[in-house]
Amino acid sequence: MPRPLRFLPFLCLGGVLLAGCGTSAAGNAKEITVYSADGLKAEDGSGFYDKVFADFRKETGIKVNYVEGGSGELVQRLDREKSNTKADVVVTLPPFIQQADGKGLLEAYAPKGSENVAVGDKGPNGKWTSIANNYLCFIYNSKELKGTPPKTWKDLLDPRFKGRLQYSTPGVAGDGTAVLIKAMHDLGGKDKAMAFLKDLQANNVGPSKSTGQLAPKVDKGELLVANGDVQMNFANMKSMPNQGIFFPAGDDGKPTTLALPYAAGLVKDAPHGENARKFLDYLLTEPVQKAVSGVGGGFSSRTDVKATDLSATSLANLMKGVEVFRPDWADIDRNLPSYVGAWKAATGS
Repeated sequence: MPRPLRFLPFLCLGGVLLAGCGTSAAGNAKEITVYSADGLKAEDGSGFYDKVFADFRKETGIKVNYVEGGSGELVQRLDREKSNTKADVVVTLPPFIQQADGKGLLEAYAPKGSENVAVGDKGPNGKWTSIANNYLCFIYNSKELKGTPPKTWKDLLDPRFKGRLQYSTPGVAGDGTAVLIKAMHDLGGKDKAMAFLKDLQANNVGPSKSTGQLAPKVDKGELLVANGDVQMNFANMKSMPNQGIFFPAGDDGKPTTLALPYAAGLVKDAPHGENARKFLDYLLTEPVQKAVSGVGGGFSSRTDVKATDLSATSLANLMKGVEVFRPDWADIDRNLPSYVGAWKAATGS
């Protein structure tokens, strides 16, 4: 769910540490740096991360420095920096957390509470754990489409969407990659999915590194349809009231989606490893997990935490009747380059 890499003014990520920026090299500074996919932090300061970072600092004295980017971008950055690691924690969507693991960028750590996270929502080798569950969705301008979203993938080929439909770039954006995976699942495999996405180019505005940038365009009516994810789009509905969520179906007419958890891992050779472990533990505490829905618009990753707030009820209703499938992420990780290559060839991207 990604935007271009965003750096807050106080970050010290260059090769030289500036005065007043902490003593990261010493490893004992009261800070950590988190690299994260977007969706959990709000521009107005009301997001899940905004609350969590502030509360964590109040409780521990540890400041969280934040860098936001596309899931794929973040893994590439970690790989470039592995000889001089800057980040302590990384949060990305699948299959990029598996990619980070495969590149040897993560260190095994099972946060307290992770024993209550479902097996499919954490790495088999203890390298990553879901901190908030989430699902792929599409969004539409509910005002212009009068509350009636497209029902199926084929509906997206309607000429009324020409130049007013966009999805984020597979291989770069986590949500954009999920669009590719869902198309292959719903439409009968890779070849049929690529043939469809080739036809869809007649309506598609073009590539977008950032899924997060698409929602405001849909709300304003610049776009009628885009991709997104439930957590991000549900959370910003208050500020973007013309945005509706839907799940396109295949030929059988059954709406589907796939799980896209925000997965967190301890970065190998993290400059502030002890602080990072405390932060990962904190993310899985019961109060934080209950805030995932009420503040973040997402779903708790702990199976023993049952949120009962209004947002949790609305989210449960939104997911009724939607089939959730779980891709073979190991297969996706192995074959992602070939899938993205086929998409580029089909769409001319």
